[in-house]
Amino acid sequence: RSVFPWARALPPHGPALLDALRLTPGPPPGVAATPAALPALLPALREYQRATEAGALLAIEFTGLVEYLALLRAAARALAPLGSRVMFYLAAAVSDFYIPVSEMPEHKIQSSEGPLQITMKMVPKMLSPLVRDWAPEAFVISFKLETDPQILLDKSRQALEKYRHQVVVANVLESRRTSVIIVTRDSQTPLSLSDEEIEQGMEIEEKIVSYLQGQHTAFIERK
Repeated sequence: RSVFPWARALPPHGPALLDALRLTPGPPPGVAATPAALPALLPALREYQRATEAGALLAIEFTGLVEYLALLRAAARALAPLGSRVMFYLAAAVSDFYIPVSEMPEHKIQSSEGPLQITMKMVPKMLSPLVRDWAPEAFVISFKLETDPQILLDKSRQALEKYRHQVVVANVLESRRTSVIIVTRDSQTPLSLSDEEIEQGMEIEEKIVSYLQGQHTAFIERK
């Protein structure tokens, strides 16, 4: 399922969301955020309004693999005429296996039929057609998440060699919130948050985006 930008700053649905709000007296009655919720909500709301007012955000939701792949192909084809000015930042965590819609049961699975056996298909790799056919001049960034740091860089370089895109953002599961390695065909650049930056509420994505913006600018200039 798609994740909306700034969603991590918002209270989760349910009691936590209602606890972050207070009714204000009228007339007419209104709703306001509690003082405790404001430090997280204000920056998110400010950035969201800035992006929407500038026309810089188009949020398109998806709820499954097939929908995601179809929307990615449609977006890539629509943006392809912009050439090297386009950046694809493919951060969605796509499963390696799935059940095709045509093979899903129409009705509720009955437990009376005994133990359940499921056969899953390999997810179609979308990086190859994206780089080769849909938007061949674009700047493409994929993500590689591993639990074993010993194989992370090798896996990242294998992906670059196989799919011929520009960048892999490599991270380890247990440290993904505070450190990553930006891997290209001829370099590897670690990015991490200091203890002070973590205390200030900075997120690793800020460093990733800033660094990749510079890489993308250099990519455009070389074209």
